[in-house]
Amino acid sequence: MASEYRIHGIELSPYSVKVRSYFRYKGIPHRWIPRSLDTDGEYQKYQKLPLVPLVVTPDNKGIQDSTPIIEQVEASHPEPSIYPTEPTARFISALLEEFGDEWGNKWMFHYRWAREADILSAAGRIARSMMPAVDEAQLANGIAMVRERMVPRVSFVGSNPQTAPQIEESFRDTLTILEPHFANRAYLFGNRPAFADFAMWGQLYNAWTDPTPGAIINATTPNTLAWIHRMLWPRAEGDFEQWASLAPTLTPLLERQVGRLFMPWTVANASAIAKGSEEFSVELGGRTWTQKPQKYHAKSLATLREKYQAISDKRALDAILDRTGCLAGLRA
Repeated sequence: MASEYRIHGIELSPYSVKVRSYFRYKGIPHRWIPRSLDTDGEYQKYQKLPLVPLVVTPDNKGIQDSTPIIEQVEASHPEPSIYPTEPTARFISALLEEFGDEWGNKWMFHYRWAREADILSAAGRIARSMMPAVDEAQLANGIAMVRERMVPRVSFVGSNPQTAPQIEESFRDTLTILEPHFANRAYLFGNRPAFADFAMWGQLYNAWTDPTPGAIINATTPNTLAWIHRMLWPRAEGDFEQWASLAPTLTPLLERQVGRLFMPWTVANASAIAKGSEEFSVELGGRTWTQKPQKYHAKSLATLREKYQAISDKRALDAILDRTGCLAGLRA
């Protein structure tokens, strides 16, 4: 039996680096295997879907999907915990983990394929990672193939001419909110990383590696940039904070991004899937958002609602969620 976990991933995959950052924080023996370097066919043997990351456990079981990967490994390696001990902070961390994975991905994916500079950068890096030993002509063909495949896929995350300004405004507003929050703490929920850090970071780190969003981060948010660097090799630098000390700077994120944008979007998306609709529209922050539904997100919303329902005493949490516009979507 192998003594280490094997993480099959891609540097340009926010979900792959999310999992790698988690393993680094926990100090769990693991090996990072870029997809192009899987010479023994292990990925093909264990993958159920052609997606990364894939984690192969020491007892040779394959796990896919970054959130279940982390939750399953956390159950076996509970220290240092990524879950705040205070129930309110713990659930809000889970809520922001979902927000990072599902809404934050819109920022990253849109910016990566919206402008020529970002397209060239991402397509070139992806092609080089897939074909590290080819000549220039073959590499150019590979770049063209990546570009042709990926640019139209922005519609999968809801990016289109109508929603593009909304996505970019959401990205910039989130950075504006996070910057003072990171002024006096190392991580989202205090001085050690929480569940939410890994998901939010995976998207923002990947965005930072692209020219346009990277320039925005570099020029405007030094505290957030320091957190992006810190999360490459995170470590416990202190304890989690109570919600009371986090609330002044995290509540705006819940209000302006999660409650006003993400929750109505994810509820409308789930409703569209339940109805079998090919497209849906929803009012987000006073503007119409239209896209094709995303099937996976209905499943992850259901899981988030189960986590909410499992909390025995919700009085303090409900007051926060109701005030920030997040409660109705969790009760539906």
